[in-house]
Amino acid sequence: MQKIFFLFVLFFSTLSVMSQNSDMDFVIKLLKEKYAPDSRVGVFNVEAVEQGGQLILKGKTNSRLAYDDLILQAKAISGIVRDSIRLLPDRELGDTVWGVIYNSAGTLRAEPRYGSELVSQGLLGMPVMILEKRGGWWRIQTPDKYIGWMNGSVKAMTKPELQQYLQKPKIIVTSVFAHSLEKPERDSLPVSDLVTGNMLMIKGANGEFYHVEYPDGREGYVSKSDAVETTEWLKGIKLTGESIVNTAYRFMGIPYLWGGTSSRGLDCSGFTKTVYFMHGVILARDASQQVHSGKLTDDQGDFSNALPGDLLFFGSKATDDNPEEKVVHVGIYIGNNRFIHASDYIHVSSLDPADPLYDGYNRNRYLRTKRIVGMVGTSGIETIFENEFYKQ
Repeated sequence: MQKIFFLFVLFFSTLSVMSQNSDMDFVIKLLKEKYAPDSRVGVFNVEAVEQGGQLILKGKTNSRLAYDDLILQAKAISGIVRDSIRLLPDRELGDTVWGVIYNSAGTLRAEPRYGSELVSQGLLGMPVMILEKRGGWWRIQTPDKYIGWMNGSVKAMTKPELQQYLQKPKIIVTSVFAHSLEKPERDSLPVSDLVTGNMLMIKGANGEFYHVEYPDGREGYVSKSDAVETTEWLKGIKLTGESIVNTAYRFMGIPYLWGGTSSRGLDCSGFTKTVYFMHGVILARDASQQVHSGKLTDDQGDFSNALPGDLLFFGSKATDDNPEEKVVHVGIYIGNNRFIHASDYIHVSSLDPADPLYDGYNRNRYLRTKRIVGMVGTSGIETIFENEFYKQ
């Protein structure tokens, strides 16, 4: 009889644990949809397991709100919960959870291995948040909130150290390609290559050169023809359609590079975000993210209301068989039914069948036009002044 009673209790205890796990799986799904629906910009990799009759939460997240909500919901379901969640930034990092990129273009990969997909790049002088470390790899988040793994290229800092760095006077590289040199002489050996948007601390000036310092302590000299002081750059920004188009033209011929956001190689959305960054504006990383920003001006293929500087999006429309729209390409409208984009290399194409530059492939997969100029401060469009990474 005691054996039968024990089996009876064990059976219903097992059912109870199974029910708890099912409830927690549902809660975890809802919380992920709420706090981290896009894994490119949020981490919420959590699971609930039963061990010895106890509910254990495992995994990691970079959202404090998601973590607090998860624990609250778990206790309501189970009562007793063992918390094995790693809240990022990882506490093993201590206070060193910030950093600055010290290479002209640090490569950001999907996984902490060299064979992993290149998903983005971080430019010299860019502040980043460090989420965790694995071997020689940093898992970082860039100012556009994009998350990936970078080997080297990051000078780790505490928050006070980053604040001190951000307050120092700097230059921004405005040439498409340049070099810093060991000496203030044009035939001097290089310290490193430089690309558009790189930022370096100013130590002084020497004739036609800026004396600069890298985040990792290296020093060099940059020609004043290749850069400008950031204070002057910011004062001189005029965010107009004409200025966007003129900046876009400067990248003509640069080869396409999947994951590229530097002037050494650009993908389609890396191109659009780089052009806007040179006007002090930070856009989301990918085309499928950028499409959610700005003002809709067309989704029917009518370009009569399009203005230079607008973003054109391309992909596949939702259908009955495939209910999810897919945005896979973006370009910048330049006027007269033409747009400039990164496809093979940066070039101009047309949406007009009578134009010799007609691009029938992209015309047939056109989705919509969104306006960025005049929409700064709305969702997904912020200035460098307002970005939380730059205004520490």
